[in-house]
Amino acid sequence: MKLAPGCYECLRRLVHQAAELATDHVSLRQTAISQAMKTLDDEFSYSQLSLGIAAKIHNIVREVTHNPDPYRGMKEREMTLARELYPEVSLRAKRSNLYKDELRGCLQLAAAANALDFFKELGSIRDHIKEPVSFVLDDSERLEAKLRDVSRVLYLADNAGEIYFDLPLVKWMKRFAEVTYVVKPSPVQNDLTLEDVKGSGLQSEFGRVMSTGVASPGVVLSLASTQFKREFESADLVFAKGMGHYEALSDLCPEGRFFYCLKAKCQPVADSLGVPVNSYVAKLQ
Repeated sequence: MKLAPGCYECLRRLVHQAAELATDHVSLRQTAISQAMKTLDDEFSYSQLSLGIAAKIHNIVREVTHNPDPYRGMKEREMTLARELYPEVSLRAKRSNLYKDELRGCLQLAAAANALDFFKELGSIRDHIKEPVSFVLDDSERLEAKLRDVSRVLYLADNAGEIYFDLPLVKWMKRFAEVTYVVKPSPVQNDLTLEDVKGSGLQSEFGRVMSTGVASPGVVLSLASTQFKREFESADLVFAKGMGHYEALSDLCPEGRFFYCLKAKCQPVADSLGVPVNSYVAKLQ
């Protein structure tokens, strides 16, 4: 998915947020903002992916401020919130008539945590995660049929706190196929990393975990590791969580092997999917 006019303002906000989180040193912060804004202005083009520009912004901020993980505190708070909310949301899901279908229930649970958003306050996020999920686009039946005919699945994880809500779906998928849970190799935004998985105590429950090999939002395939590219090409199904992965993969040739599970939090992504903003989507492409 290429850049849209509204993407510039979002990337500008990202510049300021990353710099403010990275350092309290006024001069370093201003230098980081100045250099990152120059890159944004130089790179912004409607033929580009926002993820590539975002990755460059984060690299500049980290280098200028000497802070390898500006979003560390935010991630820790989000993971604590998600860990606290999971039992309540999961229990309600099991009791609700909306969750009678087991796969759809796991999908709805996983999607609920995609309400995590580093531009939102934790109080707002808490309320959204607790809300029942109803998919505006719902290909869960097609996903179930697909899973019965595959052997290898790549599950591309998104925000760090979503790990608790992803696990039931990963376990459900593992009934049918080998599932590899894919995270970032090192910090970028509030995305889940290998270190976060280890720290959660859930690594053994997920089983096979690997990284994309590149610390970028979503996944910039041209920069990803050789191992990830090999796994990506050979996977029978790529389960892509969150808007960043949709933006990265949606322009690829539809092969019936990409499944997107996300909350459409911005207008460009919502327009691309043909749904209202803040809709939940479960789409096979």
